[in-house]
Amino acid sequence: MAAALVAACDQAPTGSGGPGGTPRAASPTGTRHPATRPAARPAGPHGGVNLNVLVVTDGTPAVGAIRQQLAAEGVPFTVVSLRDPSRRTITGAFLSRALPDGTEGGTKGGAQGSVQGGNFDGIVLPGTAPAGLSGTEKAALARYETTFGVREVDAYAPPGADLGMSAPVYSGPLRGTAAVTRAGARAGFGYLNGSFPFSGGPAGPAPFGYLAQPLPASGPASATPLVTASIPHASGTATGTLVWQYTHRGRQQLGIGFGYSHYLAQFRYLAHGIVDWVTRGVHLGYWRNYLDVGYDDVINADARWSPAGHCTPGGGACPPGTPATAPIRMTPADVSYAVRWQRRHHFTMEFLFNGGDSARFRVHGTDPLLAAFRPVANDFSWVNHTYTHANLGCEQDFQVAPWKCVTSGGRIVWVGAGTVSSQILRNLAWARQNAIPVEAGVLATGEYSGLRVLPQQPVDNPHLVRAMGPDKIRWVAMDASREPAGRPVGAALGVPRHPIDVGYDVSTVPEEISEFNWYHTSKRDGGSGRCQADHATACIKPLNPKTGWTSRILPEQVKIVFAAVLSNDPRPFFMHQSNLTGDRLGYPVMDGVLSAYRAVYGPGAPIVNLTMATAGVALHDQALWARAQRAGTVSAYVQGRTVTVLGPPGTQVPVTVPAGTRLGSAADPGFGRPYAGELSGYPKLGSQPLRLALRSAPFRAAR
Repeated sequence: MAAALVAACDQAPTGSGGPGGTPRAASPTGTRHPATRPAARPAGPHGGVNLNVLVVTDGTPAVGAIRQQLAAEGVPFTVVSLRDPSRRTITGAFLSRALPDGTEGGTKGGAQGSVQGGNFDGIVLPGTAPAGLSGTEKAALARYETTFGVREVDAYAPPGADLGMSAPVYSGPLRGTAAVTRAGARAGFGYLNGSFPFSGGPAGPAPFGYLAQPLPASGPASATPLVTASIPHASGTATGTLVWQYTHRGRQQLGIGFGYSHYLAQFRYLAHGIVDWVTRGVHLGYWRNYLDVGYDDVINADARWSPAGHCTPGGGACPPGTPATAPIRMTPADVSYAVRWQRRHHFTMEFLFNGGDSARFRVHGTDPLLAAFRPVANDFSWVNHTYTHANLGCEQDFQVAPWKCVTSGGRIVWVGAGTVSSQILRNLAWARQNAIPVEAGVLATGEYSGLRVLPQQPVDNPHLVRAMGPDKIRWVAMDASREPAGRPVGAALGVPRHPIDVGYDVSTVPEEISEFNWYHTSKRDGGSGRCQADHATACIKPLNPKTGWTSRILPEQVKIVFAAVLSNDPRPFFMHQSNLTGDRLGYPVMDGVLSAYRAVYGPGAPIVNLTMATAGVALHDQALWARAQRAGTVSAYVQGRTVTVLGPPGTQVPVTVPAGTRLGSAADPGFGRPYAGELSGYPKLGSQPLRLALRSAPFRAAR
């Protein structure tokens, strides 16, 4: 996603700062190997450590998961692959900075020499003793960690005496609950609830792991539980240690006692805490859990699926003689329900509206649905979805399947500029007349028309592209299933949206199951047989009309949305207004995601409830930071209690620091916005380095 957005930045709209309180996000990219990365602005001589995590990988899933989390948050990191025969050897000279006179830190003549500064603020290893890492390299890492107080994560480390733990008291699936200890809350995991479910629901099956107890402290060596878990089948409330900190000989290591990959929800729960722990809460990067759910075609109506005809009359090709079905449109009662639901869940939905269609549903000169919306319009977010949902792409020929663009003289015939601007501007005028508060500068065309659709329409409608500037459009909705990365559309940037797989043409459970079965079952089982030609998904047995919604369709959609929420992904989700009436299928999806999230995450790390405009800002910020990382123009280090960030003036840099951090000095204003017990923001660099004052020094000064 970010890679394509980087290219978009050169043509992006200016002023991405957005309104006050606009959520920001970090880029999902890491730094490349120092030998190939463009040179960053020199940090200058210092006795602290650079904000850059060293990831030593053997290709196993656990270390790969941490590497991906660093990338998702935008934390700079350097990778050393143990599978690469030409990799860098880990030495004192590699880990620490050279002195101005040319001598190197680390060892000198076999003894500890002068050390100017460290190159890394955290170390990630596959485990305590990864194959391919020599004894000399392990010793160099140990010296470096001791010298600067840099921490080490052992990505997958079954408990044992080498990490201060007893032999496992349990091994197997980790069912039940997990809990964050007081030490764990202080160490970076305090954004989680004190106790939370560790398996089931959207989290999926229980992962395999080991639970153990700390060995008695031996001198300065001790193991401190950070996250514990209930021991399955044990009597009472017996627990064992799942994640722990091992302190010994001036070093601190993090042990993680269960198997995971980046796609495992249980890892996502702990992932930001792992990043915070290894960096001591001081790093470049920005982390939030985002969610925006939009509903298309509000004020309009959607065609209804025909269970008898296995098609959607008025919305697609149907066999001759298929009876018409009644269109689906929200009612005033649905508006009242939406208001109550939002207030109960403290979450705002986004409505994409077609104001021109209101006239079709007037009764004695009044549209009942519009009349119900007007007094409560400010309770929702509203996006311009064009006046009548008209096609804004090429003129379409539906005499062939799939449809194709009409051509004349070998050129595509486009919907004209007048129609494009009229659909945009008339909808805005209608909103003003009816006191509908519209998100400024945001557009969603009907069915993404006007944007390229491969293979039929290979380019955007040039009239739509040219309209973006004069019509003051900064963000335009795109279909993430077709274009997941976004790109420029004239003066605007695309905001890809994830579809939630509940039919736009259904409002009841029986309709949804009928359509789902038709498209996902074989001809032998009464379906369309399309799944038989699809190599990506297998055919299923028909779902039970009474239980299929709750047993299969609903939990699948909740799991998909929940996973995205935990991925630092600002891209919105969408359904249709048809899913807010009848059986109101949209609400169980949102209920499932919100309840699963709030069962795990504490009030200090709420879901960031985006709008499409603020999602666009977050995506744009991700892209700008990705570009800066690729260019290697930003560097940062912490020395004592001061964080210093250097780079070209005007560069926005995501920074995360502990609570109490201030701009410049202890007497200056506070920095950033609070989230998850820490502070983070996207400050813009000026002509002088950015400096932040921490409450305490996180790393040791070299001696």
